[in-house]
Amino acid sequence: MSGILGKGKPGAECNLVLLGVTGCGKSALTVKFLTKRFIGEYDPCLEDIYTSEEIVDQQLVTVRVMDTCDQGLPVNCERYLSWANAFLVVYSINNVESFHGCQLYLQILSSHNKTFRPQTPIILLGNKLDMDRYRLVSCDAEALATRFGCLFFELSACRDFESVQHVFYEAVRRSNRGTERGGSVRPMFVEAFVEDKALNLPSFFTPCYKELPAPATAKLVTVKTSRAQSKRRATTFTLLKGFKIF
Repeated sequence: MSGILGKGKPGAECNLVLLGVTGCGKSALTVKFLTKRFIGEYDPCLEDIYTSEEIVDQQLVTVRVMDTCDQGLPVNCERYLSWANAFLVVYSINNVESFHGCQLYLQILSSHNKTFRPQTPIILLGNKLDMDRYRLVSCDAEALATRFGCLFFELSACRDFESVQHVFYEAVRRSNRGTERGGSVRPMFVEAFVEDKALNLPSFFTPCYKELPAPATAKLVTVKTSRAQSKRRATTFTLLKGFKIF
C-alpha cells in the first residue's frame, strides 16, 4: 500500500454535500458512489452523512458525503455551508422543476462563496441521462453553469459506476486545490432543523471566477479511469438507513 499512496499528505479529508430538490437522484448517486449499486427505493426525507476511504490520484482521502434533504425551499443552509469542501448541485434532465431548484441553490452558494477565499468548488450535475429521450433540460444547464462559474456534468446513477466516481473524485480534487492554497477541512456545524418562512434569497448575479469551464469539454457521459485510480479500499460508511439496494 505504501507504494501506491502519495507521501507527505497523510490523513487527507474532504466533505462533499449533495444538494437538489426531492427526486432528482441525490441518494441514488450517493449509494452508487459508496457501493457501486443502484437503489430502487429510498426514504426521500432521509438526511445523513456517509464516510468512505478513497484513493484519489494515488492519495488516500477520507471522503464524507452529506446526502441532504430540504423540505421545500432550501432553509437552515448553515448546517452544510460551514462544513462543505465542495458542493454537487443535482437536477434531473427530465424535470424542469428540479432544474429551477438548482438555480436557487446556486444563488445561495455563490453568495456564500463571496465571503470565502479560496471559494468552495461547485459542480452542477445533470442526473438521469438514461432518460434522455424524455429530456426537458438541455443547453440551459450549460449556460447556468457558465454563469455561476461551476463545472458541469451529465450522467446516470443507474448506469456505469465510473462516471459517478469520476465526478465525486473531481469534487475532491477541486477541494484539495483550495486546501493547498491555505484552506482547511471545516468542522461540522450541528444545528436543529428550523423552518424559516421569511427566507430572503439573494438576487441573481454573476460571480467573478478566474477559471470558467468550457461547455464543450465540461459535459460528461462516460469516463475511463486507470486501474490505479479506480482501485478502492474496503469502504467504511454509516449504515445506509432507509435504502433498498438492488
